[in-house]
Amino acid sequence: MFLSSCFIISRTGRFRRVCPVGCGAAQKVPGLFRKIVYLSGNARRDCAAMSHANIRSFDPDRDFYLGEPDCRRAVVLYGDYTSNACRRLRDILRRIADRQDGKVVYIYRQFFDPGNADADRAARAAIAAGRQGMFWDMHQVLFGRGQGFGAEDIETLAQEVGLDLSKFRRDMRSDAVGRHLARDREFAKAMNVTRTPALFIEGEPYFGAWDELSIMDAVERPFGFRVEMASQRFFGWAASGGLLLVLATLAALIVANSGLHGVYERLRLTTFALELGDGRFGLTVEQWINDCLMTIFFLIVGIEIKREVVSGELSDLSSAMLPIIGALGGMAAPALIYAAFNFGGAGAHGWGVPMATDIAFTLGLMALLGRRVPNSLKVFVAALAIADDLGAIVVIAMFYGHGLNVAPMLGALACIALMALMGRARVYALAPYLVLGIVLWAFTHASGIHATMAGVVTAMLIPARRPAKVEEVAAQATVIADAVEPDDEPRRENIAEYAVLALENAINRLREPGHHLQHALENWTNFLILPLFAFFNTGILLAGSHFSPLAPESVGVILGLLIGKPLGIVGACWLAVRLGWAQLSSEINWRQFIGAGCLAGVGFTMSIFIASAAFEGPQLASVKLAVLLGSVTSAIVGASLLAHAGAATTRRA
Repeated sequence: MFLSSCFIISRTGRFRRVCPVGCGAAQKVPGLFRKIVYLSGNARRDCAAMSHANIRSFDPDRDFYLGEPDCRRAVVLYGDYTSNACRRLRDILRRIADRQDGKVVYIYRQFFDPGNADADRAARAAIAAGRQGMFWDMHQVLFGRGQGFGAEDIETLAQEVGLDLSKFRRDMRSDAVGRHLARDREFAKAMNVTRTPALFIEGEPYFGAWDELSIMDAVERPFGFRVEMASQRFFGWAASGGLLLVLATLAALIVANSGLHGVYERLRLTTFALELGDGRFGLTVEQWINDCLMTIFFLIVGIEIKREVVSGELSDLSSAMLPIIGALGGMAAPALIYAAFNFGGAGAHGWGVPMATDIAFTLGLMALLGRRVPNSLKVFVAALAIADDLGAIVVIAMFYGHGLNVAPMLGALACIALMALMGRARVYALAPYLVLGIVLWAFTHASGIHATMAGVVTAMLIPARRPAKVEEVAAQATVIADAVEPDDEPRRENIAEYAVLALENAINRLREPGHHLQHALENWTNFLILPLFAFFNTGILLAGSHFSPLAPESVGVILGLLIGKPLGIVGACWLAVRLGWAQLSSEINWRQFIGAGCLAGVGFTMSIFIASAAFEGPQLASVKLAVLLGSVTSAIVGASLLAHAGAATTRRA
């Protein structure tokens, strides 16, 4: 019923299907790769190269096809005559080929389980019939039968088609037919196909809905379809979120240091208010972004942290030990370095600024380095980043509030208790939690605790449940699909309406409630909220600014990110390995580990967020510039070390 696939994964968890199951460009993805775009760079180019090779390999003298052989719109189906799913998809493709009337070439290739004797006989029968110019006739009756194919069954079908039986028998056993099957399997292997049906349109794997209109859009590629595909490619690109953050930061610096500086400041400080009767609640644009919209970002971070602690990489202490120790070292060393330069000074309370790691930039840069970074190192950094997020959340909650107002705090605790009770009662609907989350945000904001903590608490209280088994839902979907085939047209329409609802409910059950919320909000966070945060928080006036790289807070932040992060991460992990508390993957050498530690010094989003909570005025602008300088330097040093270490490893191999 479902076309199998493997995935690329965005930094906040959305799955995007790109190639068939078994694709050599991607192996089985562990839980923490929800935060890594795994198929990118070299791996994605490999898939594209194989797709183009598949188009060039079309041979009109060998392949069985419908349409004009020189048509550029090629549709290739790898199928199995014993598969009902292949039969359904083949019916759709035949109708499309007929409707396109020469505008598309439809190619059918054999691919089946080598141990399936019935499928082997059927495939040989189709190819043997093709040697008498009757492939499509035999193709039609084979799919029409839809049952087992014994030797007598095959001959009966051959007679029905009108083949020369003596020649047909010889061809069934011939080496030529065997070579044709082997060649089809080679093509399938080159495209990394392991299951059928597998559909390729113009060399690209198709994973849309199996309905005629959807496939027609993929074949005809109207403007809207091309825009949608281009946006999916951009959103699926490893560095897309980081690129937007860079562009937003550059735009803010340009605007703030040009004739638009006054406009920028007025917009940033413009107050928007909500009024109801005599009540009024107003915040500046910057505050709405930092305190309100960033709560959504922390909500998604909280969902990911909970998932990994409950059922992901951080749920297993043995595998989580090394990244947790690395995260603790990577938070402690920068804080100590900062404190050493600012002890007793005016900026002493900013020790939390260099502790943070920006996940989007760090993992995006590692993904862009492609095969030069071992997969196990990506897993380690992803786990470390999640533990680092958790540490940053605790630090913000405990040390960067604005005093504590008891009455609103009691209201916040009441909201938390109510959400906890709903979780105990197994209320899985998201709406009640979101409504209470908004109320919790208002109480938290009034209490003096940083308002974004409401997002983290809400995420932790959204109940998790074990997802349904995919094979059970697939079996249900197959039953539903079989039911939507009565001859009575009115009855079919009624069943179809029920089928859509049943499938939606079944597929919705495959994921926990938090995943669905994350799926709905992640692109808004990555491509709107975080760029807005960067734009309205990095518009620093450079000309005539009071920034001094030798000021204690600036030195503390720069050295904390550039030296403290790698020193703390690598030092703590080295000690843990030496003491036998954890093990280092055989794929990773210490040079690569140091490079990853330097990349973790890219603080950016979280560091600027903590800086905004810790400082204000000229001191805040100075610390933000220090964050930018330290992050950029860390990115350059870390990427250079990883690239050099990866190249050296490749040469030795």
